[in-house]
This record gives sequence, C-alpha cells and structure tokens, in this order.
Amino acid sequence: MLYGKAIQQDSQNPKLFTNRAMTRLRLQSWEPCIDDCLRSIELDKSTNMKGYYYLAQAQLALHHPNEAFHSAMTAYHECLKTNSSSTRNVSQLVLQAKKERWEAKERERIRRRSALLQELEDELQRKQRLELRRVGIMCEGREETTDAREEREEMESTWRRKIEELRSVFAIADEGLKEREVPDHLIDNISFSIMHDPVVTKNGRSYERSTILEHLRRSPTDPLTRDPLTIADLRPNLALKEACAEFLDRNGWAVDY
Repeated sequence: MLYGKAIQQDSQNPKLFTNRAMTRLRLQSWEPCIDDCLRSIELDKSTNMKGYYYLAQAQLALHHPNEAFHSAMTAYHECLKTNSSSTRNVSQLVLQAKKERWEAKERERIRRRSALLQELEDELQRKQRLELRRVGIMCEGREETTDAREEREEMESTWRRKIEELRSVFAIADEGLKEREVPDHLIDNISFSIMHDPVVTKNGRSYERSTILEHLRRSPTDPLTRDPLTIADLRPNLALKEACAEFLDRNGWAVDY
C-alpha cells in the first residue's frame, strides 16, 4: 500500500518498483512481482541488478526456467561489473535455473522416450498378431497338431523376447545418460560445488568466480597456497567453462552435487 502511494507520486523511480517487487516476491505474488521487475528494468536497464535478480526468482517459481536463466545471467553480469557482494547468491540462482532447465528437458525426453517405446512395442505386437493369425489360418477347421502348437508357442516366446530386448535397449540407454560423478576438475575448491564461471589464477589454479571474489574481499591471498592474490590476477578459464557448461547440459542434477 505504501509503495503504491509512493509510485503514484514518483512513477519514474525504478527503485520503488524494485522494492515493491522484493515485497511481492516474499509474499509469493509471482506475476505482480514480474510486472514490477519489468517496469523497473524498463526505467533503468543499465544497472538494475536487483530487478533482474528478483525477476529470475519469480520466473523460476512460475516454472519458466529458460527466461529465469537469462534474467539470472543478466543479474550475474551486473554483479561482476560492480564487484557486488551479492555475486555468490546470484551465481547460485544461475545454477538453479540451469538445473531446472535440465529437468524440463529431461521430463520432455522421458515423455518422448515413453511414447517411442510404446510405439515400437505396439508395432512388434501387431506383427506378432499377424504371425499368429497366419498359423491360425493354416490350422483353421482342423485340430491343432503338436507341431502347430509348438510352432505357435515358439513364435509367442520369440516375440516376448523381442519386446524384452527392446525394453532392455531403452533401459541401457537411460543408464548411459546418468553420470552420477562430477569430475574433480569441474569442482570449485572453495565451495566444493560444480563451477559455471571458472577463473584461473596466475599460478594456474581454477576457482568459481563468485567464490574466489568473495574470498578476496576478506583476504587478498590464494585460499589454497596463501600466496598473494588480487582480482586483477584472475583470468577467465574459457576451456573449463565450456566443459562445465557441457557437463551441466547433460547432467543438471550436478548442481546439487
């Protein structure tokens, strides 16, 4: 109510919309929160880290992970520009959005997999019925002989094996998609979580950008070697960043590793 009155008096102030968005976020009023964030961003696109940060959280709550990821990444880049103390929290939000993007893709994959498996099983069963009908026509009007019965039973057994083999192939494929170990070189040595924006020090050690920045605010040293280290000594580790992104695209569960 207070923000509404303030906005009526100063409708061009982006901070008022951002502050109301934060309140609405806490009240779980997702869509009004998004409206406020978008209005705040419209008024101040250049330095509106909080607007994008709150927007990403509301978008995640409404199960829009792709939009949330882009909003979170924008907030993250704004944090880096200003060396914000919120960088670590925003970095975690980026990873959460990545995880939920993967989960959405995984649900779609499972849905399609189930549909394909069902389609192939139906086709096998159709062929089985045709084969059995052929044997039935051959024996029509006559008592089923021992040879005919054995042929029918063997045919039924063969088709059952084919369906079981088909299901096994799909099960093996599913297992192949599930790597449950994160390679050590993708793990940050401060937070022990998978990295998404790694940087490398002058000594060749890599850390997640947000965690090493947070550490350097407290102590200008390498956390492992205790050698002097400053923000100016950090460089993006592009090859490692690509490896982390590729692994997360296939293994969204690793965010919680």
